[in-house]
This record gives sequence, C-alpha cells and structure tokens, in this order.
Amino acid sequence: MEIIRNFESLIYNGLTDGDRRARAICLNILNRVLEEINPVNMIKSNVTRNGSMLNVCGVTFNLDDFQHIYLVGFGKSSHVMSLIMEQLIGDRISKGFINVYRGVKFKSLTGKVEFIEAGHPIPDTNGQKGAEEIVRIVSEASEHDLVICLISGGGSSMTPLPADGISLEEKQQVTQLLLKSGATIEEVNAVRKHISAFKGGLLAKYAHPARVVSLIISDVVGDKLDVISSGPTSPDSSTFQDAYRVLVKYNLWHHIPEAVRRRIEAGLNGEVEETPKPRDIVFEKVHNFIVGSNRLACRIAARTAGEIGLNSTILSSAIEGEARHVGSVYGGILFEEALEGCPIKKPAVLIAGGETTVTVRGSGIGGRNQELVLAACMKIRGLRSVAIASIGTDGVDGLTDAAGAIADGKTVQRAFEANLDPEEYLNNNDSYRFFKELNDLVFTGPTGVNLMDIAVMVALE
Repeated sequence: MEIIRNFESLIYNGLTDGDRRARAICLNILNRVLEEINPVNMIKSNVTRNGSMLNVCGVTFNLDDFQHIYLVGFGKSSHVMSLIMEQLIGDRISKGFINVYRGVKFKSLTGKVEFIEAGHPIPDTNGQKGAEEIVRIVSEASEHDLVICLISGGGSSMTPLPADGISLEEKQQVTQLLLKSGATIEEVNAVRKHISAFKGGLLAKYAHPARVVSLIISDVVGDKLDVISSGPTSPDSSTFQDAYRVLVKYNLWHHIPEAVRRRIEAGLNGEVEETPKPRDIVFEKVHNFIVGSNRLACRIAARTAGEIGLNSTILSSAIEGEARHVGSVYGGILFEEALEGCPIKKPAVLIAGGETTVTVRGSGIGGRNQELVLAACMKIRGLRSVAIASIGTDGVDGLTDAAGAIADGKTVQRAFEANLDPEEYLNNNDSYRFFKELNDLVFTGPTGVNLMDIAVMVALE
C-alpha cells in the first residue's frame, strides 16, 4: 500500500536512471516505515489480555482488582489506541474520554468512551473542554480504580488547560511565539507545563490515589517521559526557572502576555506551587510505558534496506538542531558516502531520526523537513545516483500540507533551470514553495502517528 500519495511522480522527477533508482529506494523505505509504525501494531505488540490478566510490556495487572476502569487519552494516535484498548478490555471499561486530532471521525466500540476533536499545533477551545472532562473523570477515581491513559504526539497542544489567571488566548499566543522561535520541544514544554493545570505530572495528581497505567507513543528525542506531551503522568524535571530561561533565551519574555509573566514571576518567588517532582506520593502507583519511538522507525528503515540488498546504518535517532544546519551536515555525509563509500560500503542507505527546529527569519512557507532537504541538496549538487528524503512521520511538516521533501544530485540544476535560487529560498524560509515548483514535496496526509522525523539518504554508485 502506497501511503506516499505522489510516489510515482516523485520517482520520475529524477533526470537519470540512477537518480530515479535512488529516489525509489528512499520512498520505498519511507513508505514501509509509515506502513509499520501504526498505533495498532504498537499496542497489540505490547499489550495482551488473558482472562482477567492484562499484560503491559511484561508487567501484569489483574483487572479483577479494580472496581472501575477509566480510559482517557489525547494526541494524534489517541483514537486508534482507544479502539484497540476497547477491543481488549471493553467489557471492563466504566467510562472514558478521548481528545482526538481535529478532523478524525471516532466512534466508540462500546459506547462508553466519548470524544472531542481538538486543535493542533495551536490549542483551541475544544481541546480545553476535553482536558476539563478528562480531569473530571480521573478525579472520580479512588484507590480501588484503574486509570488507563493513552498519550501520543500532539497531546500537549490538544489538552490546553490554562493555569488560574491565564486565558486560552494567552496560552495560544505563547505557543505561537515558541513555535516560531526555534525552541526545542523540550524547551517549549518546559514553558507549557508551568502555565498549565494539566501537564507536568498534574494529571497523575488528579488521579491519585488510583493506579495509573500510561501507554505512550514518544514524539521527543531521548523518549523523556516528562517531555512527551508535557508529561501529564510523569514527574516534572523542569522548573519555573527553566521556563523563565527559555523565554529569555529566545527573547520572548517581553512579548508574552502580562498574565503569563505574572504567573512565572510568582513561581520564581515561591508564590505558586511547583509541578510534582520525582518521589512525590502522587506517582507511587503510576506506571508509564513507552510503546513506540523514533528508534523503532529507524530500525524498520534499516531492516527494509537490508531486505532489498543494501548496506545500511542508523546515524542516530536523536538528532536535534537547526534544520538548515542539520541538512547541511546530512548533505556533507551523503557527499562523502557517494565519493568515498564512507561511513559504509556502497550501495548504501544512511538513516537518521529525531526532530529539528526552524528559526523563522523570512516570510516564506515551509517545514523543518523541507528546509533540511533544501539545505542538503546544495551539498550534493552534481552527484550521481544519490537522493535524500526527510519527512514528519505524522504526515505534517510545519504548517503545510506536505510531510516533507525529496532531492537528488540534479535538484539544484533543475532549480536554476526553473529560475529558482535555492539559497534565496532557504534564507526566506520558503522551502515549501521551492519544492512545490519542482514537484518534489512528499504528500501522505495525516498518518495518525507521530514518531518525529526520519531522513533516508541513498548512494548507489
């Protein structure tokens, strides 16, 4: 099944047989990754049931021990995760509520789980209503109950519950400023957690003293529990001081709403309680399980390359940094591979994952994967039988309708023939228009899962 919608046309944009082969390999590998990283596989391979015994990642829970079982969730994969959990334990679920990605049509298998469509990446009122309902449900839980929490990429934006004194509009403004600043997801979430009544371990606090089992699909580098969806059921390692430092670092302190500044200042002065930290009693019965991550996507890519007879290596699944700088490095590595057969023997596939950022300085349209590939294509100019493609596994790159982009050694040549200056488009953060003109945007539509980004680089000869 071709999840990449414009698969064939992207291949035939290559000017030579070698370029077309390299493009086809990139796209075949990425398509296989997208086929296999669906939430159904992740849940079914990590959660099983035998009678009243529920096994989660090797830990067994006896469902008969609980008077009530509540199912809550949020994130781009939450609707699929919820359906699989209903298939497994629908007869035991008392009630549930899921914040699903806007546009997703969800219907509970049992009729016990309600839902609302929530906005992403900018929080909306629906997301706030859903977060309030989730808090209401888990707050009902007693020490004899079980709360199952389904967490996936996008969950932080999709559960906006502003702290006292802060409006949703003010939180939206802060989110927009942070997303444009070049801040990492860890930095963004350090701020979010300290202006929220939901994140940074607070959901676990509401659920205490119930037992909590969180099934988590990671969309952050290093799979840090307190960063994924801003860690609603995890101890928070960040502080008000960290939130303040992020806002100062990116010159946002004097641009954020006054209400947000007042709250953070109050936190710095000890006038507002910190988020729950490690060893807090609210986590004594909390179990957090990661069922999917970027490393999984990279391993699928490497296995697929091997199946078609190519040498492969995973450079890293923890790549961070400015997209244009990372793209330039990737281009340099691919250049070395094409000319010297280093770091591995050709025909070679180099794989990298993680999540870069873009500091917006221009007025163009783009996404981190598109900008990364644009920077890389200038490094591989003139090379034969090479290609690089990078996509967001959720099918959404920045605020565009593309998942990412693909380029080869002739991309710069094609650009100049079309009167496009790659450097000019890069400096204007206009990678979307650049690749649109060349018909080299990769389109998948929303995939329903976010394991961050994956780049595939191919050198055949």
